[in-house]
Amino acid sequence: MTGRPVFNVKFNHLALQVKDIPATNNFYLNILGLTPVTVPDDLKNIRAWFDIGNGQQLHFLSGRTFQVNNDRNGSHLCLFVDSIASAKKYLSETKISFHEQIRFDGVIQIYFEDPDGYLIEFQENQTSIPASK
Repeated sequence: MTGRPVFNVKFNHLALQVKDIPATNNFYLNILGLTPVTVPDDLKNIRAWFDIGNGQQLHFLSGRTFQVNNDRNGSHLCLFVDSIASAKKYLSETKISFHEQIRFDGVIQIYFEDPDGYLIEFQENQTSIPASK
């Protein structure tokens, strides 16, 4: 069969296994400031869900037993921020080490790890930057 499928695909959520739900919940809620999504009471000890906008979510599931090995050229999660300068200042103030680089097209990227070692990339949301006059 060739051509386009008869259904539309949109991103809903990314689910990652973690070792420590309370530490993950604290990081994504209190450090990154994401909005929590209500988890059923019987799952609160083993799940943490967060809204990242436009109907998209991050889901964290307890039970990770494997080593997380990510690098900037491999698996990572990229999120837009309104200001890369503010994000860098905040990460420095909260003592979260990060790597900064400029992509081939001039986009500034910063990379840092969550408590489980998953790599997060921040980029400045270009649509939030006022057009030059």
